[in-house]
Amino acid sequence: MKLQFTKYFIIVLLFSTFTAYAQKSEVSLDKKIGQMILVGFRGLTADDSSQIIRDIKKYHIGSIILFDYDVELKSPVRNIQSPKQVKLLVEKLQGSTETPLFITIDQEGGKVNRFKEKYGFPPTVSAQYLGKVGNFDTTAKYALKIAKSLKSAGVNLDFAPCVDVNSNPENPVIGKIERSFSADPMIVSKHAEVFLNAFKRHKVFGTLKHFPGHGSSKADSHLGFVDVSDTWKYDELIPYAELIRKKKCDFIMTAHIFNSKLDDKLPATLSKKILTGILRDSLNFKGVIFSDDMQMKAIADHYGLETAVENAINAGVDIITFANNVTFDPDIVPKVTNIIKRLVDEGKIPVSRIDESYNRIMAVKKKLDKK
Repeated sequence: MKLQFTKYFIIVLLFSTFTAYAQKSEVSLDKKIGQMILVGFRGLTADDSSQIIRDIKKYHIGSIILFDYDVELKSPVRNIQSPKQVKLLVEKLQGSTETPLFITIDQEGGKVNRFKEKYGFPPTVSAQYLGKVGNFDTTAKYALKIAKSLKSAGVNLDFAPCVDVNSNPENPVIGKIERSFSADPMIVSKHAEVFLNAFKRHKVFGTLKHFPGHGSSKADSHLGFVDVSDTWKYDELIPYAELIRKKKCDFIMTAHIFNSKLDDKLPATLSKKILTGILRDSLNFKGVIFSDDMQMKAIADHYGLETAVENAINAGVDIITFANNVTFDPDIVPKVTNIIKRLVDEGKIPVSRIDESYNRIMAVKKKLDKK
């Protein structure tokens, strides 16, 4: 009898210990939501009184984007002044959290170039230039320069290469500013693969953009609604299909374009048909999906913040982007955090969707020290 009681006591004790450990190790909803937010901020430096440090510590944000120019203020002072300054800034940001941050930037080369020569960074060339040269060794040379400069400054994720197909050379946001490698999707794929390989060599993540293809547009989604229904072609999916098949990409960024061929109601960033139906299910993408900047007018002028956030997450977006540059809102992170929590409480966003995104994000973050 005494022996049976002792066994029972040990079982209860072990179960209680396991339960307590499980509860202790359980990640809170707040932390999961924080990992799903990317935000921009103002400042060449940061300290404990900075808005960005507050967002990291209190709201657990997982990703930050750096800019060299403040659009709203029309000021050349934002986050980038020199390689040494950026490195110190990033070290402060990373030192404010136990969970590594994705420190991101738009560094494609050419006109989309935040690390400029005038700040002490190496010169770059455009994707169009590299496509016209048509030499993969040349592409690798410039891609490696970008990757090395990012790694040295502490930036671990680049929103490049751009794999939009140059089907409309007069496109104001792609072709006109030389962001596409080629009008041939296979050439785009090959140059993009060279970039991704160069990034991997220097332990920097690359990001394919803008899914499902922005190359045929006649307008700029930064400025308003963009419809590519009559110009978009299925060939624009080829670079994504090729690079996903080869397991070359961990990240893909959405486009805010409307394409009735794929979804006759919602733009790509908010479309479950496009992000889950095509990108996840048809193309078998297992990595992390970033939205493009949710403050761009293609979204901001047509959808309320809550509607946009709800649709984007339910569509399959893992990290929602608030560049905080076209429009600056120091409280965008608490606003978005509270919106997501309320939508979860109301059952409008399933907890399972939050868990899916959190698990994808953390799976890639585990590679940060292993790449």
